Amino acid sequence: NRAAMDVGSKVAWPERYNHDELSAIQHAMNLKLQDEAAFFAEYQNEPLPEQEANDNELTADQIAAKFNRIDRRVVPISTNHLTMFVDVQATLLFYTVVAWESDFTGYLIDYGSYPDQKRPYFTLRDARSTLATVTKAEGLEGSIYAGLERLTGDLIGREWRRDDGAMMRIERCLIDANWGASTDVVYQFCRQSAHAGIVIPSHGRFVGASSQPFSEYKRRPGDRVGHNWRIPNIHGKRAVRHVVYDTNYWKTFMHARIAVSMGSRGCLSFFGTSPETHRLLAEHLCAEYRVRTEGRGRTVDEWKQRPERGDNHWLDCIVGCCVGASMQGVALSGSESVGIPKSGRVSFAELQRKRNR
Repeated sequence: NRAAMDVGSKVAWPERYNHDELSAIQHAMNLKLQDEAAFFAEYQNEPLPEQEANDNELTADQIAAKFNRIDRRVVPISTNHLTMFVDVQATLLFYTVVAWESDFTGYLIDYGSYPDQKRPYFTLRDARSTLATVTKAEGLEGSIYAGLERLTGDLIGREWRRDDGAMMRIERCLIDANWGASTDVVYQFCRQSAHAGIVIPSHGRFVGASSQPFSEYKRRPGDRVGHNWRIPNIHGKRAVRHVVYDTNYWKTFMHARIAVSMGSRGCLSFFGTSPETHRLLAEHLCAEYRVRTEGRGRTVDEWKQRPERGDNHWLDCIVGCCVGASMQGVALSGSESVGIPKSGRVSFAELQRKRNR
């Protein structure tokens, strides 16, 4: 049977297969089934033609065109919350700042990298100015800590002017702590920072269709539970609380906000007057695609990175700003509250009557 199955197939390296496979052809087919686009691009050097976005996906041009003609770092008068997210990498810190109305209408008022690359197009790999060269700190952890200190000191420490002249401050800043090499230093920074009440470590979790959804987690004493996010009680060696959130849900949520037409409630738009300003941002936001998957009686959008696209850091940042807004009480207009309803006061006599029933 194997000879018949292998007819018409040739491999350059016949010995390249795993212990649980019978041939290199089977190994190649397994790679193709895992991700066809990546297989042809990485293993065959024949990338598939770039597909147009389907009805549920936005193109980079559509995203870049969502500018609102508001100046950078100016807060719209209708907003009342400011959230920030920092994506931690070895050489750069990526960040976004979003102003929110109470119904999840959002305005991206600032984003960038620290150190600033001072050019409109760059990638993490070709960064010229890095944390190590700017901070002069010793080691990876030292440069990340110093970079976080300078970035938060500038953005959280400053006041942001609203259109009506009122001054606002960032209320919540999530800092990515998923990367193993930086996890401990992020927790240390959040504990020792001058803005310790605002910054909080964050962990994005891939919750697929076959995974246990956040709504089914058993709440423990001291936990704070929100809409597809939760803040577990302090345990272990790290004496600082952190937030965990469902990345698949919030990526779908964020893309839905960008897809909302300008002027409608729940729309997310960007500062500036030209789509060219946000060309690199749009590429970050298009770096992943969704795969609708079914399992355990539910349907979930699972997000995967495109093999031909590189950086997705500002995508993670805006998603984190959405989570931060939810933590501050922002909710879609008409949506039900996800908080646990507080019970009213119960008298001692009423408790005794219930026990005697």
